[in-house]
Amino acid sequence: MISQKKLLREVSGWLKVFEDGSTDRTWTGPSEVQFMVETVQPHEEFINGVATRDVVVDKDSGLQVRIYLPEIKPRDEIKLPIILHFHGGGFCISRADWYMYYHMYTNLARSAKAIFVSVYLRLAPEHRLPAAIDDGWSALLWLQSLAQGDSYEPWLVDHADFNRVILLGDSTGGNIVHELAARAGKVDLNHMRLTGGILIHPGFVRSTRSRSELEQPESPMLTLDMVDKFLSLALPVGSSKDHPITCPMGSGAPDLVTLKLPPFLLCVAEMDMIVDTEIEYYEAMKKAEKDVELLISPGVAHSFYLNKIAIEMDPQTASQTEILISRITEFINKH
Repeated sequence: MISQKKLLREVSGWLKVFEDGSTDRTWTGPSEVQFMVETVQPHEEFINGVATRDVVVDKDSGLQVRIYLPEIKPRDEIKLPIILHFHGGGFCISRADWYMYYHMYTNLARSAKAIFVSVYLRLAPEHRLPAAIDDGWSALLWLQSLAQGDSYEPWLVDHADFNRVILLGDSTGGNIVHELAARAGKVDLNHMRLTGGILIHPGFVRSTRSRSELEQPESPMLTLDMVDKFLSLALPVGSSKDHPITCPMGSGAPDLVTLKLPPFLLCVAEMDMIVDTEIEYYEAMKKAEKDVELLISPGVAHSFYLNKIAIEMDPQTASQTEILISRITEFINKH
């Protein structure tokens, strides 16, 4: 008789964690949306104006990034900004090569005329925080090694402006943006300059439920069950949601006043379940006299711009996605 592994924790549709420590991230939700979580193979030829490739940036750990290079005219000698991207997923799921990210960030690479570098983050619970933060930092140091000539990646060395590096993160990837910007502010990034950070629907929460968590409807991209279970699996053992990574505006986090941060663009969605704590972060940043712009997308929910079906079916989602891409492009061009 074949013994079955005992299920310890399940996040419906997304993740199963077993008692022996193994995990299963096979999508078990509605089949009609499965395409969004399927991998897209890299293609070094230009398709719709963008080429992609996967590169190992740390041979010891095997850490990889996916590079999105927008097509450049042969006579165009302009150097392009670098956008270092961190995917969401509650630190527990998703990959840099998922279709939902490929669809969004090929669009942004074309719009902003920028090189996107998306990190394949280690996932919890196998790799609890700060593993994803450390992966982001390793990727940033790899960019610095390219700028200094200690490493070589032709797409970046030939086309990138290392004096215009911007961090960008979706959902919990936005948490990584804050953490890395704060860490970068304490060191000298020789031959490279961090000029901005873009946080899209960052996963900022508290242990106590916010009003929006209690009153906003759940969405396909975020439910209370996902928030609670993912963070319980991702945060250091014994930590609560008041941990500095998930609550950088809380009393347990470094005082925002003391942090040296580049200009930020904070993007929030009006119908996001965690919009109240995202706005709390914005207000704390303004009180600390940090340079932070706010974009509120009305009538849409968490990570709406990654939902291709909603973009095609709902005019509000489509128009707000266009506005989001436009504002991000504007911020990149300004910094």
